[in-house]
Amino acid sequence: MKNYKFILSGGGTGGHIYPAIAIADALKEKYPQAEFLFVGSQDRMEMEKVPKAGYKIEGLWIAGIQRKLTWSNLMFPFKLISSLFKSATIIRRFKPDVVIGTGGFASGPLLEMATRYNVPALIQEQNSFAGITNKLLAKKVQKICVAYDGMQQFFPQEKIIKTGNPVRQDLIFIDQNREEGLTKYGLKPQKKTLLILGGSLGARAINKLIDRELQFILDQNVQVIWQSGQLYFEEYKTHSKTEDVQVLPYIDTMSLAYAAADIIISRAGAGSVSELALVGKPVIFIPSPNVAEDHQTKNAEAIVEKDAAILLKEKELENRFEEIFKELVEDEERQAILGTNFKKIALPQATQQIVNEVEKLLK
Repeated sequence: MKNYKFILSGGGTGGHIYPAIAIADALKEKYPQAEFLFVGSQDRMEMEKVPKAGYKIEGLWIAGIQRKLTWSNLMFPFKLISSLFKSATIIRRFKPDVVIGTGGFASGPLLEMATRYNVPALIQEQNSFAGITNKLLAKKVQKICVAYDGMQQFFPQEKIIKTGNPVRQDLIFIDQNREEGLTKYGLKPQKKTLLILGGSLGARAINKLIDRELQFILDQNVQVIWQSGQLYFEEYKTHSKTEDVQVLPYIDTMSLAYAAADIIISRAGAGSVSELALVGKPVIFIPSPNVAEDHQTKNAEAIVEKDAAILLKEKELENRFEEIFKELVEDEERQAILGTNFKKIALPQATQQIVNEVEKLLK
C-alpha cells in the first residue's frame, strides 16, 4: 500500500481545528503509515492544539481582516503574499496526495496553491452560512462536505456532499450513562438539571445572564452545572457554595454532563450544534453576535426552523429569558419534542463519510 501524504489546514478557532484533527485521526486509523502535516496561522491556537494531538504543524503569517481600519488590515496584502509563497514551498516539499481545508484564514492560501499544483482538494464547511475562505475556494476544489441543507446558495451543487460535522463518538450512547452522570456531578435524580455551556474560554453574556437569573432558575426546582469558562471562573465560583449549583471552569467529562442534563443553554458554534444534535436534549441557543458573518445565529436558526431548539438573542435576554425558561421547564412534552426533533438532524457517521470522500480523491 502506498504511503499516502495528507495536508490539513484550518484554524483560528476550535470550530475549525477539532474537525481537522478528527479527520486526521480517522485517516490515520485507516492508513497507519500515512504522513500528516497541518498548516495554520502562526499566532493562533492551532499552533498549540495540533501538536498536543500528536501532529506536526507549520504556521503561515496570515490573519483575518478586521471590521475597522487597523495596522493589521494594512499589512494584510503582505501577509497574503507571504502565505501564498510559503504554501507553495510546503506543497512542493511535502508532495501531498490530498489537501483538506476546514475553514479559517490559513486554509485559503494553502488550498489555493494546492489547486494550482493540481493536488486534489476537499473542503469541509461546518456552518449553515459558508465562511468567506471556503466560498472563495469552492470553484477550485473537487469536493465540499457540508453539515446543513441549502448550501447550494454558496457552493456548486455538483460538488456538495452532506456529511455533517465530525463529533465525538462517545456522545452516541449517552442515554445509558445518565445514572453515572448524576453520580459524577452529585445531582439529585428528582430535580431537573440545567447544563450551561459557553465554550472553553466562556461567554460573557451567558455568564452575566446566569449570575442575574440564578435564583429564578433554582426557584423552578432546577439544579445547575455551569461551565463558566476559564476566563470567568474566578468571578463566578462563589455561586458553587449553593447546594444545587456547580460552577466549573471547564468540563472534562462532557459525555457525562450531557447525560445528566435535562435542558441545555449553549452558544451555537458549528461543533456545539453537531454535538447537541447527537445528544438530543432540549436546547436554548444564545448565539454569539461577535463572530464572522453572524454564523452562530444562522446555525441556530437552521435548527429552530425544524422545531428542534429555542433561539434567544443576546439583546432579548433581559426581557424574554424568564418566560421562555419557565415555560420549557414546566412543559415536559415540549422538551421531548425538541429533543426528538434535534436528534433526527444528527449525522453520527460524519467523520467516516468525509474520509470516504477523501479516499475517492486518492490517485
